Amino acid sequence: MILCSNPLAQFKAYQDEIETAVLRVMRSNRYILGTEVEKLEKEFAKYIGTSHAIGVGNGTDAIEIALRALEIGMGDEVITVSHTAVATVAAIEAVGAIPVLVDIDPEFFTLNPSQLPDVLSEKTKAVISVHLYGQPAEMNKIQLFCEEHSLALIEDVSQAHGARWRGKKLGSIGDIACFSCYPTKNLGAIGDAGLMTTNRDDLAKKVKGLRTYGWVNNNYISEFPGRNSRLDELQAAILRVKLKHLDKCNDNRERIANHYRSELSKVIGLELPKVRSEVKHVYHQFVVQSNIRNELLHFLQAKGVLAGIHYPEPVHLQAAYKGKIKCHNDMSITEEVKSKILSLPIYPELETKALNKVTELIRSFF
Repeated sequence: MILCSNPLAQFKAYQDEIETAVLRVMRSNRYILGTEVEKLEKEFAKYIGTSHAIGVGNGTDAIEIALRALEIGMGDEVITVSHTAVATVAAIEAVGAIPVLVDIDPEFFTLNPSQLPDVLSEKTKAVISVHLYGQPAEMNKIQLFCEEHSLALIEDVSQAHGARWRGKKLGSIGDIACFSCYPTKNLGAIGDAGLMTTNRDDLAKKVKGLRTYGWVNNNYISEFPGRNSRLDELQAAILRVKLKHLDKCNDNRERIANHYRSELSKVIGLELPKVRSEVKHVYHQFVVQSNIRNELLHFLQAKGVLAGIHYPEPVHLQAAYKGKIKCHNDMSITEEVKSKILSLPIYPELETKALNKVTELIRSFF
């Protein structure tokens, strides 16, 4: 069986280091917001190139807390894409704001900046730029739009830990950035975890309060309404181990992606993913397209290759949100690709034998 992603393989790759880190926490008698979290925050901020990093419970919480830190709430509008994990939109809804969804560009599957003026209103307060599949969004145009209209720019980097846009690490460009560290992510914990980065001192202070009931200067005294979204010491210790290996793991992902490209580039009926110029793509997913996607998917599954679909239904067409959110009147690319996209197996420890099997099966299918 060849899995689409395999966090167990990464645990085994760094098992001794991870078990040592976990044992260190178990013996420390400090399990929430202790030394491991503090060190991870410093190390991650240095890695991304920001003044601050803050650990939280998960990636969805990170987006919700970012919105609250920016004082975005009831009745405000936040623009983002429909072709994303539903968590992006769920977080907007959680603060009482209105998700306003736009289409993706046809080449790179990230937010289409040309649609931003069409959905701008006096209620618009922020844009969430989702760096999907490990590919940076078109940050220059998005950032310029936000600056021109005094909007906050939030980066959702949950699928792109370590990716770069024109030399800058993602997570260092917007006002604030949010990272999921779900186990399958490029930087994944062994459980739920999230990180946030910012260069703004005011936002960092507010975020730290929001994750702990609004406590800022004194525990048990809430200076503003907050919640409980604390990163625990065990997950922080595990992430510290994995952060040391992140660049090497991303290089392995790129190596696998290049293998797919070299072996599948001449397959008629299969479209390979494109990469923007002047970026570092970190291949959280390797997403191909085919007009006979379902047939290919079932063929691979029958042969023991568990390819995936990210995502099978755009948010604006899902029952929970259909007709309840705002949407650009042209979502044609988003609606077209949902039936064509297929995520091939990719994770740093994917063995060459398995990789060759995947490519051989695809070639034989077509």
